[in-house]
Amino acid sequence: MFTGIIETQGVIKKVIAKGTNQIFWIKSPVSSKLKVDQSVAHNGVCLTVEEVKNNRHRVTAIAETLAKTNLGDWDAGTQINLERCLRINDRLDGHFVQGHVDATAMCIDKKEKHGSWEFSFEFPAEFNSLIIEKGSITVNGISLTAFNVTDSNFDVAIVPYTFDNTNMRLVNAGQKVNIEFDMLGKYIDRKLSLNK
Repeated sequence: MFTGIIETQGVIKKVIAKGTNQIFWIKSPVSSKLKVDQSVAHNGVCLTVEEVKNNRHRVTAIAETLAKTNLGDWDAGTQINLERCLRINDRLDGHFVQGHVDATAMCIDKKEKHGSWEFSFEFPAEFNSLIIEKGSITVNGISLTAFNVTDSNFDVAIVPYTFDNTNMRLVNAGQKVNIEFDMLGKYIDRKLSLNK
């Protein structure tokens, strides 16, 4: 379980294809502190740490993960957001994030707003029942508030601290991001669909 409050950023140092999987070596300020079997959110995707060596850690993304996320686009040099799992005695500053990415969204606009930034995203319309105006949305692992919500679009606003300390500053129109819809909304949607 995560909160969507990004702890630090990492850089992909090496990508290795193995069958239908991709193995990633990542260098970050927290890599040396990680332990094998630990869950870490990488751009919002929960991956298991498999090895820690020389201030780097290794994770593997399977075909299912690669199909539903932007991990297949990662190359050496790609900067990613990292968050270690929630400790039970921590404050919950964002919202409950599982690290189970639902889909990717395409950035269709990025505007500087005199010190803050607004991003517009297009997402698959099949998920439109899972997003509401002023509801929580996770973008590349970041807990954000959606607005200007339509059947296939939403906007988010990024404050300067988040812009400077996450990879949102690198996101431009035409790029994919990982999105995870609010877990509570998913359960409600499922319950309502069963009662039809």
